[in-house]
Amino acid sequence: MAGTLDPVKLLETMLRIRRFEEKVDQLFFAGKLPGMPHACTGQEASAAGVCAALEPGDLITSTHRGEGHLIARGVDLYRLFAELLGRRDGYSRGKGGTMHIADLSIGLLGTTGIVGAGIPIAVGAALAARMKGSDRIVVAFFGDGASNQGAFHEALNMAGLWKLPVVFACENNLYGMSVAQWRHQAIKDIAVRAQAYGFLGEVVDGNAVLDVLEAASRAVARARVGEGPTLLEMKTYRWSGHYGADPGTSYRKAEEVAAWKERCPIKRHTELLLSQGSISESE
Repeated sequence: MAGTLDPVKLLETMLRIRRFEEKVDQLFFAGKLPGMPHACTGQEASAAGVCAALEPGDLITSTHRGEGHLIARGVDLYRLFAELLGRRDGYSRGKGGTMHIADLSIGLLGTTGIVGAGIPIAVGAALAARMKGSDRIVVAFFGDGASNQGAFHEALNMAGLWKLPVVFACENNLYGMSVAQWRHQAIKDIAVRAQAYGFLGEVVDGNAVLDVLEAASRAVARARVGEGPTLLEMKTYRWSGHYGADPGTSYRKAEEVAAWKERCPIKRHTELLLSQGSISESE
């Protein structure tokens, strides 16, 4: 999973994320899973592509919609499911759910339910790596809504000023909870905000896993050799509502959802591998 550049392994990672989310939904609607899940179905390519560009010693911070990041980084699926089901053998002894999971053995500094909170944590970890003379880099995952938080701007300013080894990975799924991006931002591309803090911003198709991998690999390489941070904006889409009980139908048109489902990252990558002969139908 983490640290692989194999296109077939990328497909496996995305499928693992998709199947996990499908099972979570099944358990939730059957009344067997407490809390409110925040599915990342449709966004698998961003997690798989970015995490594949990392080395084992690198670090990430995640979000309230973080299962994809965790799985792509190599989380223990048994302990993850146990946590969701409120079992004491879960990551937080069944008391925290997916918003309170950390695993330093795979470089996961933590998920959080506080929007944007992982961004300054990642910058702090990047500063620590610099001070210790380490070549590790840190990735901060967050969404479009988090890019309006004060913590986002403060963290990017510091990272740019000190050229810290951090990659800001924005999964722009076009909606901050129920608010469309065009309603809460006067800009089309969040990546342009990097210019204000003196470093590179890049927009990539977040539903094309190889494009994500290539862009993330460039950003990681720059950070590792001391060239500073990158704001990587991945344009993607969550198929479900904001959380388990939210159908998402009151603020999104069915045609919009259907159009994005046609751009399914798993479907697109599977078709590419089949056309290249890298994988067979039976596989």
